[in-house]
Amino acid sequence: MREIIEISVNDVKPDRDDVLKMQGIPPGNSLSEKVETLLKRAMDLFLEFAQPVAIVSDISIPEFAEVYSGEGLNEKKTPLDEIFKKADSLALFALTIGEKVSQKIDELFAANEFALGSMLDSVASAGTDKTADSVDEYFLNQLSEKGRITPFTGMLRYSPGYCGWHTSGQKKLFGFLHPEDIGITLLDSFLMKPLKSISGVMVVGKKEIHIFDDSYPFCSECRSHSCRDRIRALFGESRTNNKKGVM
Repeated sequence: MREIIEISVNDVKPDRDDVLKMQGIPPGNSLSEKVETLLKRAMDLFLEFAQPVAIVSDISIPEFAEVYSGEGLNEKKTPLDEIFKKADSLALFALTIGEKVSQKIDELFAANEFALGSMLDSVASAGTDKTADSVDEYFLNQLSEKGRITPFTGMLRYSPGYCGWHTSGQKKLFGFLHPEDIGITLLDSFLMKPLKSISGVMVVGKKEIHIFDDSYPFCSECRSHSCRDRIRALFGESRTNNKKGVM
C-alpha cells in the first residue's frame, strides 16, 4: 500500500500548551494580553496558510533493511537496527504542512515582526508534530481494520538524523517513497523542503520492542532525550518507573 493522505488543517491545529512550551512558557502560566494576542494571530495564520498532507507506504523488513543502510554512515550500533527486525509492520512516511507557512514566517521576520514570526514558527512546528500524530493514528486504524492490532501492540516513529540513523538515510527513503509527489524535495544537505516536514519509519510491534537504554555514545549529544517520554507514553506512563530502558 502506498497512499497519499489529505489532512484537514483544523484537525492538526496545535494544542496551546505545546506551542507555549516551544516558546519557553511552562503550562499553566498566565499570559500577558500581548502574548495572548500573538498566540491567537499565529494560530489564525496557521489555519490560513498550512496545507497538511502525507504519504505512507508499507515496507517489508528486508526492504527497510536496505533503506536503513543508507549511504553507510549510520552509527555502528543503533536502537532502530535492533527494533525494526522485531516489527510486525513497518511503513515509511513523509509529511508536510506546506511551503506557504514557512514563506509567511520569513515575511514576518523580513518585516521586523519578530515576535509574531517566532510565535508562528512555534505554532507551525507544533502543528507539524500534530500532523505526524494524525498519520500515526491513521496507519494504526488501517492495521486495526485488518485485525493486525492487539492490546499489546505499540508504535513509534523513527527519523533520519536521530538515534544514530544518519541524515543521509533520507536519500534511500526518498528513493523508495517518492515524497516529491506531495511537494517535498530533498536538498543536497539531506534537509527537506518545505522545512516543516517530517519523514521516517513507523514501527509497529509488541510494545516491549521499543524499550532501549539511552546509553549509546550518540545519546550524550541529544539535548532532549524525548525518546524517554515517548516510550513512557507507549506504556501509558507519565512519570519515572523502574522498567529497564524507560528512563
